[in-house]
Amino acid sequence: MKRQLAWRASLVGVAALLSFLYILPSIPGFSPLPAWWRYVRPLIFAPPPEPISLGLDLQGGMHLVLEVDTEKAVEIAVERRVAEIQGAVEGEGISVARLERRGTRQIFLEITEEKARGAVERILGNYPEMARSEEGRTQFLLTLSGREVAVIQEQAVEQNVEKIRNRVDEFGVREPLIQREGDRRIVVQLPGIKDPERAIKLIGKTALLEFKMVDERSRDRNIVEEALKGKVPEGAEILYEKVLDPQGRVVDRIPYLLEKKTVLTGDVLTSARVQFDPDTNEPVVAFALDRAGARIFGDVTGKNVGRRLAIVLDGNVYSAPVIQNRIGGGRGQITGRFTPDGARDLAIVLRAGALPAPVDVIANLTVGPSLGQDSIRAGVQASIVAGILVVSVMAFYYRLAGVVADLALLLNLVMMLGILAGIQATLTLPGIAGIALTIGLAVDSNVLIFERIREELRLGKTVRSAIDTGYSKAWVTILDSHITALITAMALFLFGSGPVRGFAVTLAIGILINLFTATVGTRVVFDWMTLRGMKRLSI
Repeated sequence: MKRQLAWRASLVGVAALLSFLYILPSIPGFSPLPAWWRYVRPLIFAPPPEPISLGLDLQGGMHLVLEVDTEKAVEIAVERRVAEIQGAVEGEGISVARLERRGTRQIFLEITEEKARGAVERILGNYPEMARSEEGRTQFLLTLSGREVAVIQEQAVEQNVEKIRNRVDEFGVREPLIQREGDRRIVVQLPGIKDPERAIKLIGKTALLEFKMVDERSRDRNIVEEALKGKVPEGAEILYEKVLDPQGRVVDRIPYLLEKKTVLTGDVLTSARVQFDPDTNEPVVAFALDRAGARIFGDVTGKNVGRRLAIVLDGNVYSAPVIQNRIGGGRGQITGRFTPDGARDLAIVLRAGALPAPVDVIANLTVGPSLGQDSIRAGVQASIVAGILVVSVMAFYYRLAGVVADLALLLNLVMMLGILAGIQATLTLPGIAGIALTIGLAVDSNVLIFERIREELRLGKTVRSAIDTGYSKAWVTILDSHITALITAMALFLFGSGPVRGFAVTLAIGILINLFTATVGTRVVFDWMTLRGMKRLSI
């Protein structure tokens, strides 16, 4: 009996101590943890204590709903196939009269000589996902199949989720929520965000990096003026460079006549980081290319010495320096009168990679910190009021046994908060509601046990026998009710989202802890009292 009591008391004491240590970092102004803790923690495989993370509804932040332009993803995929086909036919020495994308799902190819038809058919045979029809002996029309369209759209949404998650992780937001919703939408929650506008720009930027040659015809002022009026020469396009003032406002736009053909894209980037130009002391973004990208970059710069190479991001020209000599090694930099934050954000999106399809912000809800503090205050007040009422009723109705149950209730709360901090779960307002609900479950378990003990005492049994029988008979009922509640919590977690999951997590943790405190925690106290010779139980 004594050995069993010592084992249970040690278990309860260790659980209470560990829980308290994990709660400490969440208490404002807490003193550092004891020095011995850093030696004990590795032995019990415990993670380092950190403050309990608060959800969006408690500390404020942003709730964004993004919609992916999946049709644009299909268009980009078809454009990529156009570039591949162009490279293949050029490699075969086939003369092409016209090669272009039609709509978002078709490619039209016309060759000049019918004798090259066999070679073209072999090349187009590498694209079985595109149905081929002929509009003449030298004309081919490729149409992307509906199945391939669905695959591209599905992959675009999934890849966007991953790219956005990578950007947010580098941005440094703790406990973000990024998840898919429906066919084309992505939900992003950023608790504690301090600069919403900067976050939206970072998340929503497509970050399609392209290198394009400035068109040789731009030296003719008349051609440029005609292009600005809408008469753009074939194979060229007009893009602009934004001129910013020191405050980051656009004060001018410089037009560039560029070749439509992209010589290199950001897919070949291996790194991007912020540096400062030693001459101007302005931030720039230095980048490095992979082996294939470095080879292409070296070839392009080597063949175009004296010409200008434009660096284009999301359709905006950032700079168009003159190529002085061949650039080997696959390294370069992007300038553009950046602010430090602007350069840092550009480096983040370049490292994370371009979004495979643009996104539109269709909902933007900003929760202020003051609203979050009001929610915390209201939730804590509700829990305190509920706790005081429960403690008072238990102490009044069950007397000494009720006080024991109240101590178990306090242990329940300490352990719950300790586990939330230990597993680094996010506490939300519904989570606080889950904590309040577990208080009721904890009381219910003790009521079952105490009523069983009362029945045994009325039958004339001794205190020791009444306690043993009361716990053993109530155990099955308590276990059944807790398993049922746990199944409900699991269903809420699996099929719910956001706040519902927060409620499910705290409810499930509370159920498991309550099984421990109701059947082990209170039992330790009663066993200790009976060993000390208690003959009458105040219950």
